[in-house]
Amino acid sequence: MARRPEVFVRPLSMEEGRRLQRITRTAKDPIKLRRAIVVMMSGQGQSVPDITSLMQVGDDYVRDVIHAFNERGFDALDPKWSGGRPPAISERVRERICLIAKTVPAEWGIAGMSTWSLRTLAEHLIARGVVAAISREHLRRILRKGGVSWQTTTTWKASTDPHFIAKMRRVLKLYDSPPADGRVICVDELGPLNLLPRKGKRWRPQGSPARLRATYHRYDGVMQMIAALDLATGKLFYRIRKRKRWREFLSFLKTLRARWPGEKLHVIMDNYSPHKHREVRAWAAANDVELVFLPTYGSWLNWIESEFAALRYYALNGTDHRSHAEQNAAIGAYVRWRNAQARPKTNFAASSPIRSWTSYPAKVA
Repeated sequence: MARRPEVFVRPLSMEEGRRLQRITRTAKDPIKLRRAIVVMMSGQGQSVPDITSLMQVGDDYVRDVIHAFNERGFDALDPKWSGGRPPAISERVRERICLIAKTVPAEWGIAGMSTWSLRTLAEHLIARGVVAAISREHLRRILRKGGVSWQTTTTWKASTDPHFIAKMRRVLKLYDSPPADGRVICVDELGPLNLLPRKGKRWRPQGSPARLRATYHRYDGVMQMIAALDLATGKLFYRIRKRKRWREFLSFLKTLRARWPGEKLHVIMDNYSPHKHREVRAWAAANDVELVFLPTYGSWLNWIESEFAALRYYALNGTDHRSHAEQNAAIGAYVRWRNAQARPKTNFAASSPIRSWTSYPAKVA
């Protein structure tokens, strides 16, 4: 068999040589980089066998690159993608698939199913003539590209309070500009505090999670925590009691009153019935304590809720206390640590859309 004639790139100018060198140093596309190296090596006088040996490519590839560069110049270095086979499912059909996926089977008269699986959705699309055939994986890719994902259903309790905006603005005003002659306190209950093992998170070796006992028994009953957040200092104050009636609540208010004598207390709280008991209202009116009630279903406006979330996360989650004394001690230790780090509370939801509300929105979440 006769030896194939040698092929070399045409003579390169000094500027073309510099440009090739720059491409070999900066090109991010691997195809363009490989082609530029082939051309440069050929321009340096290396033969096709030498180039194929170093670059680990075929003779035909090297020859095609050299011929293409000789014909089209640097344009031959850029890969010309054909784009592949045109999609079998048009963009319009893909949009329709995503719209159907966001419905529920009951809307199509399919009884006994509250949600789509990929299989049932694919069968429905074929039965409705939306597509002739589609695999579950293809359907998954279409939904992902269309921004439709598998999500957990959430709930939202809409407020029916006709004075929602007025009450919210009163609370926000107290947060933003606490009265100079008073103190703003957020109060709420946390409970029930039972002795069940609580799931949590901790650092562990991979594949070896910490184990807690599983039980449905609730020994020794439950306890209730009543707590107050002082916005001026950021500190928490609390009591743990067996019940959370108006008597326990009023007793807790009296401890707050004794803690800050001579100051008017503005106590922000939800609409739990013991908070509104006539005995509580009468005592508050007689002792310079203003009871500021949150809007109905607006407990998320209470600043102490975030403190309760942190307390659950750090002091309770991942624990398995065997007595209320042990659990109460853990809560007390956390509160002492937290109060040592406390700072005044300011800038509540400063950039939140609630600041611009003029009416209660139909859908908040």
